[in-house]
Amino acid sequence: MEIKIEHQPSQENLENLGVFQWGIWQKEISKFPWNYDTQETCYFLEGDVIVTPDGGKPVQMGKGDLVTFPAGMSCTWEIKSAVKKHYSFD
Repeated sequence: MEIKIEHQPSQENLENLGVFQWGIWQKEISKFPWNYDTQETCYFLEGDVIVTPDGGKPVQMGKGDLVTFPAGMSCTWEIKSAVKKHYSFD
């Protein structure tokens, strides 16, 4: 299972996806386990995060990244600086 990251996607791409109509999630500096029952796509407005899939390598992401997490993935989130992101579950 792979986390897909698009760094600095175009404004046009974000608008085509409807990112700015998605909900917003915010979280302070913290570390916690997470499971994805369904695929999530999110766009980071703020923050710096390291997500480590169970049995996988750490993936760094943050402000300006469009990220897709696959359904069925278990991982650990480590938030290095407070996160604010738009999100959508498919």
